Amino acid sequence: MVSTEGQPGGRSGAPRGGQPGALSGAPSGGQPEGPSAHRLTADAVARRLGVKVETVYAYVSRGLLTSVRAEDGRTSLFAPDEVDAVARRAGRGRGGSPALEEVRTALTLIRDDDLFYRGAPVSRLVRTHGFESVAAWLWSEALDADEVFEADPASLAVARAAVGTLPAAARTIDRMRVAVASAAAVDPLRYATDADSVTATAGSLLATMVEALPLVGTAPPAAEPPTSVPATSVPATSDPPTSAPPTSLAERLWPRLTVRPSSPATLAALDAALVLTADHGLAASTTAARIAASVRADPYSVVQAGLGAVDGPHHGLASALAYRLLAEAHASGDPAAVVSERLRSRIPVPGFGQEVGVYRQGDVRARELLGFLREIPEAAAVVRTLDDLAEVMSRRPALRPNIDLALAALALACAMPADAGEGVFVVGRTAGWIAHALEEYQAKPHRFRPTGTYTGPRPE
Repeated sequence: MVSTEGQPGGRSGAPRGGQPGALSGAPSGGQPEGPSAHRLTADAVARRLGVKVETVYAYVSRGLLTSVRAEDGRTSLFAPDEVDAVARRAGRGRGGSPALEEVRTALTLIRDDDLFYRGAPVSRLVRTHGFESVAAWLWSEALDADEVFEADPASLAVARAAVGTLPAAARTIDRMRVAVASAAAVDPLRYATDADSVTATAGSLLATMVEALPLVGTAPPAAEPPTSVPATSVPATSDPPTSAPPTSLAERLWPRLTVRPSSPATLAALDAALVLTADHGLAASTTAARIAASVRADPYSVVQAGLGAVDGPHHGLASALAYRLLAEAHASGDPAAVVSERLRSRIPVPGFGQEVGVYRQGDVRARELLGFLREIPEAAAVVRTLDDLAEVMSRRPALRPNIDLALAALALACAMPADAGEGVFVVGRTAGWIAHALEEYQAKPHRFRPTGTYTGPRPE
């Protein structure tokens, strides 16, 4: 992002031989008359800002500059004070967008091959605190070990009913998207953006996203729905009524991803995956979430913006692609042949190398999650396959397993479907989206507005 602060310099500085702030192209000697007095042509503005003339007209179309016609009826003229303002906002006027600001965040730092949440290393947090506690840390700098997220009963009933209408082949991320939209529709306080309201909404929403997913295996008796929801609309896969206190999100998510019973080690690995995916700086989905928050979209809409951006093969979907690679290598018993065939077919090898330039020694998130998987006896065979793949790929510089491959290993080792990693990623990252929204709600609104460079025909 381009900072809008700072004094103009370089091309946008004061011209040689003139007073500071004087503009090339401005009339000199006496007071000229007519509508063109003291105004600049588009060429002069382009030189002043260090951009193309087409970009100047793009600024006009975005409302950043105002043009008037010269006496000849053809030439566009611009007020120097407006041009000065754009130059200042553009951050030295060297082609940067004057509508974008530097995003200053206190949430996440990547340094020394580690990931830090508010200054605390994730490599330590993941061993000492659960996901709910880490989410609260991101939201409010409070590490509450007793933090529990509870779904609003009415919102959960509507979300389950909506999710229950989806076909069996629907992806986990599709079900979550529907659950978020449904929960938003029944929340009359959704537009509150003060910190306390947002964090309360976020905890309930995370629980709803998880508990609205159908249980895997035999369907328990349907819960009795609230009177405001038709009984016929509640799917048979809803949880039965219970008076037991809510458990961790990892415990509630587990039976929605696999038929296998959980163990302390497998639940620890799933909870660790949620912690490790909670935030990673200004990734595409996080930027989308911040843009939504900048126009004061409600927290549900912020999460929906993140969900839209995460649903691509170069982001959240990468885990499913890595799953197929790992499953094929595991079934064949020959990881080198699997990699070779993909390279020969010009098919990218997922799960490796996307974090080059961010981590020197490999993705710390993958390293930590694989550490948890190595503590699960039934995951040993899958981890060995992953290690064999990593050995093959290490022959190419800087290609080490990333979080996508580690999530794929978790899913494959625990008999989860191919898209389980996507679902885990989304639940974890929702905490980060909310944290970034909380920061953005405190900033000035509507500050993300990139300026495109117009490449169409010149105006006549």
